[in-house]
Amino acid sequence: MGYKKIRKDQLNTFLRELRKDYAVVLPSRSGGQVAFSTWGGENTDFLDWYKNTVIPPKALFFPPVEEMFRFRKGEDGYAIEELMPDRGQQIVFGIRPCDSRALKIIDMLFADTYRDPYYLRRRENSLLIGLGCNEPCDTCFCASMDISPGQSEDVDILCTDVSDSLLIEPISERGNNLLSRMSGLSGAGSEEESKAKELRKSAKERIAREINLSGLQEKMRSNFENRGYWEKVSKKCMACGICTYVCPTCHCFDINDENRKKEGKRVRSWDSCKFPLFTRMPMENPRHEKWRRMRQRYHHKFEYYPMNFGAIACTGCGRCIRECPVNVDVTEIIGGI
Repeated sequence: MGYKKIRKDQLNTFLRELRKDYAVVLPSRSGGQVAFSTWGGENTDFLDWYKNTVIPPKALFFPPVEEMFRFRKGEDGYAIEELMPDRGQQIVFGIRPCDSRALKIIDMLFADTYRDPYYLRRRENSLLIGLGCNEPCDTCFCASMDISPGQSEDVDILCTDVSDSLLIEPISERGNNLLSRMSGLSGAGSEEESKAKELRKSAKERIAREINLSGLQEKMRSNFENRGYWEKVSKKCMACGICTYVCPTCHCFDINDENRKKEGKRVRSWDSCKFPLFTRMPMENPRHEKWRRMRQRYHHKFEYYPMNFGAIACTGCGRCIRECPVNVDVTEIIGGI
């Protein structure tokens, strides 16, 4: 199937048709934040203001807080009630190329030796319809991470905003099958395709921030014991953890049992390597100092994750720069090594 297009004022009709078989989630404003949430069936004005969400789409697959199971103690021992995600199908509409790559990166971890059933069920039951980024933020550096803001191979379908219409390109077989069932789409012409190419080229050229990845892992290993450097770059960090919560690839979590008399529940919640208690053990805390935690965060993303999975755990989305209250900048820290 070749390129298709739909007028933006007909997007409602397109999404309503998808809603017959899928839960549709797309960018929306809620509580002063921009995040993906279930579409109400009417409003598609996000096309006018959407750049990217504050809360990354990983939250759709790996929720900030999640009940894993409940338990109750009876005369014969404990009874367990599993709380697996339902098998409903969902479509994530409007995901940016940086964030679809992020999901591909954390897939490697959640589908590794231990296969996380909660995350994987949601991933298997989801289709990604990407929306190319025509106007990257000034904090973006995705091009350094080999990601084009306007293109993606990590989605099922890719849309490009070409003024009055969305150019629609099937990427995966699942995306191709879905589009073949949809009505209201028309064939795109060479004019729309040329416009999309121009927009993608322009978007990539607008990205001014960059990270030089050449020889980076060797540089990081050589710099590992440079305590003075890590103390300097971590000095203004408040250890609030916002950089990890808005990061589309950070995936650390804590697990706690909440008990009340003879029953309770096991809960998983996001955690952060920036918190001083993150590595506390009964006899010691190997990263009590802030500079050690800062070093761990960057080494994990740019050295350890590539060592384990062959991919850097950063997509250059720039959220950690935009949301940091004291302007800690990953491009400056990595560039200074």
